[in-house]
Amino acid sequence: MQSYSLTHVSDAVVLRDLAALIARDRMTTAEILAHIAEVDTRRLYAPAGYSSMHAYCVGELRLSEDAAFKRIQAARAARQFPELFKAITDGRLHLIGVCLLAPHLNPSNLNELIQGASGKRKLEIEEWLAGRIAPAAIEFEASGVATSQVGTQQVATAQVDASGQGAGAEVATSQVETPPAATAQVDVRCPKRPEAVWVRARLSRTKLRYAQALLSHALPSGDVDQVLDRALDALIYQLEKRKIGITASPRRARPSTRKRHIPAAVRRTVWNRDGGQCTFVSADGKRCDQRRFLEFDHIEPVARGGEATFQNIRLRCRRHNQYEAERAFGVVFMEQRRMQRVCRPADDERARDVLAGLRNLGCRPFDARQAAEYAASAPCTTLEESLRIALKFIGRGMTKRAAPAG
Repeated sequence: MQSYSLTHVSDAVVLRDLAALIARDRMTTAEILAHIAEVDTRRLYAPAGYSSMHAYCVGELRLSEDAAFKRIQAARAARQFPELFKAITDGRLHLIGVCLLAPHLNPSNLNELIQGASGKRKLEIEEWLAGRIAPAAIEFEASGVATSQVGTQQVATAQVDASGQGAGAEVATSQVETPPAATAQVDVRCPKRPEAVWVRARLSRTKLRYAQALLSHALPSGDVDQVLDRALDALIYQLEKRKIGITASPRRARPSTRKRHIPAAVRRTVWNRDGGQCTFVSADGKRCDQRRFLEFDHIEPVARGGEATFQNIRLRCRRHNQYEAERAFGVVFMEQRRMQRVCRPADDERARDVLAGLRNLGCRPFDARQAAEYAASAPCTTLEESLRIALKFIGRGMTKRAAPAG
């Protein structure tokens, strides 16, 4: 059994062994990143029952959410620019340093950025990047999302009691910086309710006051937590009605000529049957636990005559929906179809060039398609500007538009 007591070891040996362990840890880190990048590229997390590389690292490898995010970001950057592996092994760059450099790396500035960040601490790299790159392009971890803030507003902190009725609510106010628009920043804290979470949101002051006025008969106190709770109820009702077909008074479905149309009654039945969760199950019996980005998938594909019946429809997350399509029709065929969707005749030449450039840089197909569509709609004149916009789009994790179902 390994003993971790080092009281009997001399000072010189402790220092020597520590240095050797750190060197070994750097090599191990580089090897871990290489393996993460390979699993990510091959999408081996999908057959294992996970919807993303992040979910695999957290669920299967038992990494924390933050550790998984950093390693995946660094692994993708290092796979695209292998020089980063050597910089990590040599100790010139640490994991956080790679993550800070990743959004700004390209073949022309790679060596310059690695050399400039070598041997620097996190804060030093942030300051160095801020002086070299436009401040608007830098998002520091400490502040979450960089925003320009001017003006002064009140921050209200509302606390409700165990009954959730807001009796004896405490409201603390302080001066904070806010954007010039009429907004109010609100902290809602419900420590005595097990299901409650802390919400920190920047809201429109005008909308909040208007909602409080409309609810004044039902909620004379205008408690912010209850206003937001009712707002969520209304939003959930609208989304369930539009996406799932859940409504208090279901209507008879109208016949549709679209092959991919899924009647509301089928969507309701499938959603309730599958519990609002991806139904993919891996070979060892692990069911995907993804409840976001869900899509209604045809078990027998529409192209092979599959119909929109509740027996032939199931819930799948976006990743496993695509994975099943690749298993049914082949990876090459599906890649060609995705390219055709982006490069249809109505698209301009710039969108095709941006897509080709992103794919050459190693971007994943779905991210590349979404970013190319976004960049093509931006008012810019050169291909370089479009590529920069597309890379920022991918780097900021904004590829959240729903992919086609089925």
